Amino acid sequence: MTGIIILAAGRSARMGRPKQQLPYQGSNLLQHSINVALQSPYRPVIVVLGAFADDIIATIPPKPIDVVINTQWEEGMASSIRAGIDFLLKDSGVDSAMFMLCDQPHISSKLLTDIAQKKKQSGKGIVACSYNNTTGVPVLFDQQYFPELLLLTGQEGAKKILVAHPNDLTTVSFPLGAVDIDTMDDYEKINLGG
Repeated sequence: MTGIIILAAGRSARMGRPKQQLPYQGSNLLQHSINVALQSPYRPVIVVLGAFADDIIATIPPKPIDVVINTQWEEGMASSIRAGIDFLLKDSGVDSAMFMLCDQPHISSKLLTDIAQKKKQSGKGIVACSYNNTTGVPVLFDQQYFPELLLLTGQEGAKKILVAHPNDLTTVSFPLGAVDIDTMDDYEKINLGG
């Protein structure tokens, strides 16, 4: 069973306000990511919050998700990855973890399914998305990589693990994965305001 971990603990420093709550498609960016995850067959769905956690929780409608508060969010992305994996390890039925961010507006449940199917077909332990001549999120890790994910520190994302295991990595093309929202300019450019 694959669990989904949505990383949404950052303080959106370049945005100047919590990007998790930016309006998008009738709700907000974080809610969009949650809905996409819930439309997939993968469970549990875990949302890792940190900065502004109380305000953000108040905006999440009741959903079958688990919210994990990362009290060490200021350390950087690695602390949220560890918090998500720690929580996932409580579920003995989980044998892989898929990481998502809340600032990729073009993500879809079909993409998540394609990633999991690619893992099955390829037999590889890591499936990442490819865009803009790079690999990144959403990304799926077999449980054999959980110990390495738990060793990440500071601002490190899981990219370090992708680089370390090129022979166990395959990709799914996701050109729109290059679109993420870090600044108000990014947000306005793709006209997400609805």
